[in-house]
Amino acid sequence: MTDTDILEALALSPDPVLVASEIAEEVDLTRQGAFNRLQELEETGLVSSAMKASARVWWITPDGKRQLSDSDSTHQT
Repeated sequence: MTDTDILEALALSPDPVLVASEIAEEVDLTRQGAFNRLQELEETGLVSSAMKASARVWWITPDGKRQLSDSDSTHQT
C-alpha cells in the first residue's frame, strides 16, 4: 500500500469525500493506519480534511491530483 493507492482511492471514488474507514477498506489498512497516512498526506498538501457532523472527511487536493497524474505518466513509460 502506497500513498498513490490512497490518492487513487480518493480520486476514483464516486463520492466527493470519504471517511478514513472507507479509505482503509479500499487500500487494505486498518482505520487507524489509514487515518495516520491521511494525516501525513494532509501535511504535504496532497489531501484535505474537515469535520462534518461527527466524522472527519477527506478529499484529494489539486496538488494530490497532479501528483497522481505525474505518477501515472511515470508508470506508463
